[in-house]
Amino acid sequence: MKRRAIGTFGAWITAAALCLSLTACGGAMSEVTEGAAAPDTAGSQAEADSASAAGGQETAAVSGEDSIKVGILHSLSGTMAISETSVRDAELLAIKEINENGGVLGKQLVPVIEDGASDNAVFKEKAEKLLLNDKVATVFGCWTSASRKAVLPAFESSNGLLWYPVQYEGQESSPNIFYIGAAPNQQIVPAIEYMNENYGKKVFLLGSDYVFPRTANAIVKKQAEALGMEIVGEEYTPMGHTDYTTILSKIKEADPDFIFNTLNGDSNVAFFKQFKDAGLTPEQIQTCSVSIAEEEVKGIGASYLEGHLVAWNYYQTTATPENEKFVEAYKAEYGADRVTDDPIEAGYNAVYLWAAAVEKAGTTDVDAVKEAAAGISLDAPEGKITIDGENQHIYKPVRIGMVNADGLIDEVWSTPEPVKPDPYLKGYEWAAGLSGAQ
Repeated sequence: MKRRAIGTFGAWITAAALCLSLTACGGAMSEVTEGAAAPDTAGSQAEADSASAAGGQETAAVSGEDSIKVGILHSLSGTMAISETSVRDAELLAIKEINENGGVLGKQLVPVIEDGASDNAVFKEKAEKLLLNDKVATVFGCWTSASRKAVLPAFESSNGLLWYPVQYEGQESSPNIFYIGAAPNQQIVPAIEYMNENYGKKVFLLGSDYVFPRTANAIVKKQAEALGMEIVGEEYTPMGHTDYTTILSKIKEADPDFIFNTLNGDSNVAFFKQFKDAGLTPEQIQTCSVSIAEEEVKGIGASYLEGHLVAWNYYQTTATPENEKFVEAYKAEYGADRVTDDPIEAGYNAVYLWAAAVEKAGTTDVDAVKEAAAGISLDAPEGKITIDGENQHIYKPVRIGMVNADGLIDEVWSTPEPVKPDPYLKGYEWAAGLSGAQ
């Protein structure tokens, strides 16, 4: 079975009740949890760009008694810059809005920006700088699981706090990380269920050669076995790889019902252009990608991705009042041609969730903030999200989408309510033994 048409449905039910309330100035975020106070802004796009160029200089006045320094650590250069630069922009937008609405604990937030340069060793070095030299209250950052794992020891040894905005492979729950993107049961698992039901049982696994794709595919293989599916191929390429001629020949020969794609960064540009050049279409072989969102579609070109599927928790087209305001605010700040996407929205949410936890705790002390964060809910652009106090992941809705001719993503399926995060897939019998998959 290659394909069958699926109807769209969208309703989701709210998760846990709000504990507090923090309202974003400019209306980009409605409710969070217990307010903030006092004026001013922190960081326009021009300030952010100059800060990056200066190698991590602050984007606002020097931090003092009336301000709180927060770290931003993303790849602003290298193969992952295509994805991470816009997450930084969203975090700066949230900081600006919070500052305009009074700051946190009556203090202005001062972002200290560092470039991880798509290099895990650089991420580690920059994380240590932010925590030990700059003494930031928290850090918003990383994208790849490899970069997250590279900085994790620094956060645990210094008792720092990282807010990680990207879906990932699970099998982790550090007390020093809040995981704002999807756990595997909120993206990978429902994506495979959807593809199995609607496209067929023969799947080709294609990914970048690092932690997330390999662990994600270990999950897929266990799930596929339980569903009676067949893995007809499995290939990995280095980050930044650009020649997919041989792999596309293998894909054609294997004739899968769909490709489960975990390529990251610039490699997606090369793969999808060569996919189309090879005469392939999603009608012939569908793909389901878990690291391609609107920002990547823009970088690759909608003509190469139209009709292909993706799995996330949020799209620019997500129909909530909060998202309408968020998209408007993001475009007003950075330009009408800019797009929002899932990691962008998660980065934005992360700043508001941290601010809410600090307000609730009455301090930026890491242990107090972690304790206060449990159960905090936010009317986010994607819908109601809630921090799970047991594992510091997020209750989130799940959405499957299809890329359209305009480069946006139309939702074709969603869960009726936010899904409880299950990073170790304890709720699935077939997942037993996966904790050693990395």
